[in-house]
Amino acid sequence: MGKVAGVSSAPRPRGRPRSEKTRQAILAAADELFLEHGLDAVNMDEVAERAGASNSTIYRWWPSKHVLALDALVTAWEEATGLDRDRGSLRADLRALVRPWVKRVAARPYARMIAALVAEVHRDPAFGEIWRVDFVQERRRRGRAAFVRAIERGEIAASTDVELALDLLYGSLYHRLLHGHEPITERIGDRIVDAVLGGVTELARSA
Repeated sequence: MGKVAGVSSAPRPRGRPRSEKTRQAILAAADELFLEHGLDAVNMDEVAERAGASNSTIYRWWPSKHVLALDALVTAWEEATGLDRDRGSLRADLRALVRPWVKRVAARPYARMIAALVAEVHRDPAFGEIWRVDFVQERRRRGRAAFVRAIERGEIAASTDVELALDLLYGSLYHRLLHGHEPITERIGDRIVDAVLGGVTELARSA
């Protein structure tokens, strides 16, 4: 992905076309600085200096620091490949989505960055819409596709409340990430997947 809706849908600025090399340098610099120091502690001038770009170039492509941070986050997280591949079972598909996420958030301080972005969602409705489209819905799309495949092959009931199942899956993961009350490990990721699958089966029986 790597392009947030608030940017990709806006009219292109006049002048030279966007340099992909410069864009990637800015995104990489933003990702590093925001993770190292926290979103609130970094300004656009510092991002420009580390990226070797001008401040005006950054603002021409990203209207705010939070939009830039979201684009940097999405770009960094899109490095994982094969997330949409059918692995033959719902359990395998969900594990394939959850395990890269667990490794990523365990390796770097993404909790602080995501918490700052979520706070901005509640301050700025326009940014909130970009966040939901580019971050939340994209992750739910992949999870939803896994449940739809499972329904099509008769693995789970057609009456399965897929949206609720996705709330249970991602809600459990982000609850741990944002509150930090318990560690996030591959084992706990697998247990959350199994708990969601157990809940889906039980809900189907009682429907």
